[in-house]
Amino acid sequence: MRLEGGGHRPEGALVGAGALADPAGALAEPAVLRLENLGKRYSPDRPALFAGLDLELRQGEYLAIMGESGVGKSTLLNLLAGLDRPDSGRVLLEGVDLSTLNDDAVTLLRRRAVGFVFQAFHVLPYLSVEENVALPLDLLGVKEPERSRRTALMLSAVGIAPLARRHARELSGGEVQRIAIARAVVHRPRLLLADEPTGNLDPSSAAQTLALLRAQVKTNAGAGILITHSRTAAETADRIMVLDGDGLKPG
Repeated sequence: MRLEGGGHRPEGALVGAGALADPAGALAEPAVLRLENLGKRYSPDRPALFAGLDLELRQGEYLAIMGESGVGKSTLLNLLAGLDRPDSGRVLLEGVDLSTLNDDAVTLLRRRAVGFVFQAFHVLPYLSVEENVALPLDLLGVKEPERSRRTALMLSAVGIAPLARRHARELSGGEVQRIAIARAVVHRPRLLLADEPTGNLDPSSAAQTLALLRAQVKTNAGAGILITHSRTAAETADRIMVLDGDGLKPG
């Protein structure tokens, strides 16, 4: 089953070098993410975890993927990010087939083009808030004063600028997840991946986090995928897909 995305390029945006000509002769950028007949199994003598997954995610789209525990949501996310390899099919990120790249090249592409938000936050407790948020810029070699400028803008965007010099161990769960969101998008990734980002939060913090995630996907990322088991969380996305034993289907 193939889903066509509804994203479009903002008015006045330039077409990149990887643009493709459509049948009418117009130019269109490749999808941010495309899955083609994707499959994964853990051993030859066990049934496939999933198989035949097809999906297209275009600029500006925010997709929620739901599913029960054990259906392979986190495994799918790892495949999308190039952290694992599929047993069949392929993942294309910005038109690049991840299976054609070696591990170093995948790491460099992921560092530049992907942002992550996790349920367990993965914020470094011995760094300040601003140091945590600046980490992707450090890894990409962004120099001062640009690094500090972009970090300060992101801290303001997620509402934690007054906490810049404090450490994560001093903050609430909701505040720490705001650090994680700022860190995930400070380098303006093409794809934001969020894995159960509200699982450890109270209802009020969860609602704020979901609203913030959507806003940041629309503002600072090319497209986003939210992995969740929560219908309430999924309904903050533009569309919902459900992963089960039969593959991906509209939810």
